[in-house]
Amino acid sequence: MALFVEVVKAKGFRGAAEATGVPNSTLSRRISALEKAIGLRLLHRTTRKVEPTEAGRIYFERCKRIVDEARLAHEQLGEMLAQPSGVLRASLPVDFAVIYMAPLIAEFAERYPGITFDLDLTPRQVDLVSEPFDIAIRMGEPASSHLIARPLASFVPHLYASPRYLERSGEPQEPADLERHECLNILKANTWTLHQGKESTQVSTSSRFTINSVGLIRRMATLGMGIMLVPDAVVTDDLAAGRLVRVLGHWHGKPTPVYALTETRLLPAKTQRFIEFLRERLGQTEGGFPVE
Repeated sequence: MALFVEVVKAKGFRGAAEATGVPNSTLSRRISALEKAIGLRLLHRTTRKVEPTEAGRIYFERCKRIVDEARLAHEQLGEMLAQPSGVLRASLPVDFAVIYMAPLIAEFAERYPGITFDLDLTPRQVDLVSEPFDIAIRMGEPASSHLIARPLASFVPHLYASPRYLERSGEPQEPADLERHECLNILKANTWTLHQGKESTQVSTSSRFTINSVGLIRRMATLGMGIMLVPDAVVTDDLAAGRLVRVLGHWHGKPTPVYALTETRLLPAKTQRFIEFLRERLGQTEGGFPVE
C-alpha cells in the first residue's frame, strides 16, 4: 500500500524507486501482487508514463491517509529515542529564502543534525499533492483553500530610498508627493496603501521598471533608481551602511503575512519542528511579529 502511494505521487516507478530505495522491478512486482489481491487494476502502465485508473485514484485517496498515519505512529515511537531525521523537502520564494531564511535554515540544521534538506527556490505555486514537497513557505494570503495554512509571522513594510536619489529628486514630505517620484514596485502594481495610526491613504505609483524580484528592487534602490516599499529586515545591512534611508518615517504599508503550507495535518516530526522553529524565529526578526 505504501509503495503504491509512492508510485502514484511520483507518477512512475523510476521516481518512486528513487524516493523509496526500492528497485523498479521490485516495485512493479509488489504493485502487481497488490492488484491481484484486490482484483482490480490500479495503474495504467505505458512506456511513457504510469497513471492511476479510476479505482486506483479512489484507492490512492484512502491509502495515502492510512500510510501517513502509520508513518507517524512509527515516527512518534522513534522520537522517544532520537531527534527528527530524514529529508525535509521545502519550496521557498527566492528572495524570501535568500534575505530572511538562509541564516534560519543554517541555525535549524545545526539544531537537528539528523535532517537533510532539499530546498527548491521558485516563485511558482508548487502542487503539494502531486509533487514531493513536505512544506511550502509563502508570503501573502494562501491562494488554495485545499491546503493547510499555518501562519508564521507578519512583516510591516516601510519606504526607503538612497541618499543619492533623494538629493537628485527631493524628499517626499507627505504620501501624495510619491506620485511625482519613481516608485519601484513589484511587477505591475500601481498603487501603495499607506497607514499612519488609524489614518490610511492610497497613492498612485509609477516606474520605468517592471520587476518581479524584491532582491533586484532593493539593489535598484541602492543605486539611486527610486523609492521602494519593503519590510525592514530586507534593508538592515543597507541602512547600517548608509546606502538607504527611511522615507516618510511615520507611514507604513499593509503587513504581509507569512504562511507554512502543507497538504495534510498529519506531519512528520521534521516538518513539525521546522514550522515551530520558523514561527519562533521569524517573530523575533526586526520588522516582523508572530501571528497566533
